[in-house]
Amino acid sequence: MDSTLYTRPDTVPDPTATPVLSLREAVCAKLRAAVLDGEFGPRERLAEMRLAARFGVSRTPVREALARLLADGLIERGDGGFFVTIPNLTQLKDFYELRATLELRGIVRAVEDSSIRHNTTILTAELDRWYAMREQPPTPDPRFVVQDERFHAELSRASGNPALTDALVVVSERIRRVRMHDFLTQERVETTIAEHIEIMEFVRDGRLGEGYRALHAHVGDSMTVVMERAQRAMTQMALHADRL
Repeated sequence: MDSTLYTRPDTVPDPTATPVLSLREAVCAKLRAAVLDGEFGPRERLAEMRLAARFGVSRTPVREALARLLADGLIERGDGGFFVTIPNLTQLKDFYELRATLELRGIVRAVEDSSIRHNTTILTAELDRWYAMREQPPTPDPRFVVQDERFHAELSRASGNPALTDALVVVSERIRRVRMHDFLTQERVETTIAEHIEIMEFVRDGRLGEGYRALHAHVGDSMTVVMERAQRAMTQMALHADRL
């Protein structure tokens, strides 16, 4: 499943053009995707020489990529090298709270200002994707989290504040390694699909109060519920660390 979460409209490349990336950018993009896709275990050291051999490059661009991911908070420096960052429960609580605040604000700003309208073109296109998934639900897969993140990013983007969306994308990446293990049952996947459709239909139809309540319930009515889910996901992450 594609790990690319969100691309702002003004940066969407021409599909007929060949993207030109420097070696440093290419290595960074590949390493970032591998980290976000859970290809490295929680205790697996990200060794420069091994990564250089994996990507067929010298250690210099690998070293630069590691520095970039370190600055982004996706990896951390530990004993003997770099390791993928796994938030602890306290950090997760903070990230989940911030995520909920950013998501709900996208609807609240339209409630507070009647001149703000959600972009129906964005909503309709995203709804079509989820209608298709409702007809043919995907099998449980940790990487379903990428589809989930895209929904929330597009719902935010439709609200018209790019800064909110950019912040949401950053927070979502920080907790993806844990959240991806929240999609391991068919019931969870199908429930997510149904809730996404309900939320977006409310917003599309201008029923913002109902949309807000549905989104609030979707991201967690209470921090207790959120943390119970996060703890279960962390347990599953440990159990499935070698299966991705």
